[in-house]
Amino acid sequence: MSYSPIVYQSKVVNVSFGNNTKVVEPVNLYDCFVGSDCFVGPFVEIQKGVKIGDRCKIQSHSFICELVTIGDDCFIGHGVMFVNDKFINGGPAQGNKELWGHITISDNVSIGSNATILPITICANVVIGAGSVVTKDITEAGVYAGNPAKKIK
Repeated sequence: MSYSPIVYQSKVVNVSFGNNTKVVEPVNLYDCFVGSDCFVGPFVEIQKGVKIGDRCKIQSHSFICELVTIGDDCFIGHGVMFVNDKFINGGPAQGNKELWGHITISDNVSIGSNATILPITICANVVIGAGSVVTKDITEAGVYAGNPAKKIK
């Protein structure tokens, strides 16, 4: 016996955009805000309530979950994953948003490809190296890399 799947289309729904922003489909953007002069590459998902500032570049295959705020002049490399579930109880929160954490990225932050950003705050003027895992707040400008990410410059 063969069944037909339920098929969902990639789409842009209820998104507020600033002036002169470019989006390359397919993408999944919903209930969020993307500022002026931004670029969003293909295969990106930006979820409900996310706020992205002006002049930001979001490269392909990145995932920006709920409870994320990104400042102005930021670069998000290919395949960057934002994860708001803190696994407080040793496993997934399974939709219990009270167990999720906020992620705040300040102005002029560059995040290298395949980095993972957990519920933290990153101050302005920071570079996160490719493949890094950011597990703690970054409060001093500089270059950070590794798992967990540590200041290297």
